[in-house]
Amino acid sequence: MLDCLLHYLQEEPPLATITARENVQRLVPYVAGKPIEEVQRELGITDIVKLASNESPLGPSPKALEAARKALENIRMYPEGSCYVLRQELVKHLGVEPDMLMFGNGSDDLIHCLGLAYLDPGDEVVTAAPTFVQYRAAALLAGCTLHEVPLKDYTYDLDALADRFNERTRLVFIANPNNPTGTMNTRAEVERLLDRLPERALCVLDEAYYEYIDHPDYPQSIEYVRQGRNVAVLRTFSKIYALAGLRVGYGIAAPEVVRAVDQVREPFNVNTVAQYAAAASLQDPDQVLRSRRVNDEGKKMFCEAFDRLGLKYAPSQANFVFVDLGRDSVGVADALLRKGVIIRSGKIFGTPTCARVTVGLPEENRRFIAALEEVLA
Repeated sequence: MLDCLLHYLQEEPPLATITARENVQRLVPYVAGKPIEEVQRELGITDIVKLASNESPLGPSPKALEAARKALENIRMYPEGSCYVLRQELVKHLGVEPDMLMFGNGSDDLIHCLGLAYLDPGDEVVTAAPTFVQYRAAALLAGCTLHEVPLKDYTYDLDALADRFNERTRLVFIANPNNPTGTMNTRAEVERLLDRLPERALCVLDEAYYEYIDHPDYPQSIEYVRQGRNVAVLRTFSKIYALAGLRVGYGIAAPEVVRAVDQVREPFNVNTVAQYAAAASLQDPDQVLRSRRVNDEGKKMFCEAFDRLGLKYAPSQANFVFVDLGRDSVGVADALLRKGVIIRSGKIFGTPTCARVTVGLPEENRRFIAALEEVLA
C-alpha cells in the first residue's frame, strides 16, 4: 500500500482542459515597477531609491494620514458605495454636480468599467502608442479592433488619431499628459479632435498627472463635459496626492455616462480608508504646492544632467522624464539596480533605448544622476 501511495504522489497532476477566452490569451499581464522589497530580497541591497513608478516622494498629506487612521476604526463594515464624503469634497473642489462624478479602485478601474459599459465585439477603439497599457487591455477584452497611432515627437498626434475615426469608433483614449513620455496636448489640438469625434463615440481624457501641469495651453477638460460633449475626464489620487497604495480614482462625465459605469462597476469598489484619505487630501492645498515645487526642481535637475550627458529627452509636464539613453535601456536599468537605483526600462513600452525616471527627493535625484554617469562612462 505504501508503494501505491508513493507512486500516486510521484505522478504528474492532471492538467485542466479549460482554456481562457482568446481575447484574454492575447493580453500581456501588467508588469509593475520593481518594489523596493523585491530588490532587497534579490540583491541583498538595503539602501534603495525607487524612481520607477511615478509615485510622490513627499508622501500623503498629514491630514490624509490622520483621516486614514480614523477610518480604520470602521473597517469591519462595508464602504459607503456612493463615496458620499469624497463626492461632496470633489463637488466643492471642482465646481461640478454630484451626479457628474464616478469613482474607481484607481482610475484604471474606471477605464475597464468604461470598456464594459460601451464596447461590443466589432467596435473600434482609437489611442496612441506608446501610452498607458490599460487602454489596450480594455479594448482587447471586449473583442474590439484597436487602432494604436504612433506618437509624433513623443506626443499624441491627435490629427492622426482623428483620421482613424469611422462609424464603428466607440471609445477614444487620450493620456494628457502621456505616460510614459510626459508630453501634453494643447487645448487647440484636443478641440480639433473633439470636433471630428463621431456622434456615438466617447473621448476619454486621462489626466492622471493633471495637478503637475504648468502650461497656459493645457485644456480645461471639465468644460467639455459641461458643454455636453461626449467626453469623460479621469483623474487619480495616486500621483500628487500620494495615495497609490490605497487605490482611488475618479471621473467627471455626463450623468448618463456615470450611470452606465455604476451599472457595471463592482459594489464597494473604493474602500473606506481610501475614501476618507482622499477627501482629506483635498483639504490640504499646501501639500500639493510643496509637491509641485519638489517636482519642478527635480525635473530641472534631470534635464540639466541629461543635457550634460548629451541625452535626448521629452519635455515633461508630469512627475517623470522620458529619456533616450542611446543604448539598451534594460542593461542600463540593471546596472543602476545593482547600485540601488530603480528606474523603468522603456523596453516594455516598445522603446528599447529609452527609460522613464520618476522625480524623487533632491538627494534621490542626485544619487540617480551620479549612478547614471558611472554606468554610461
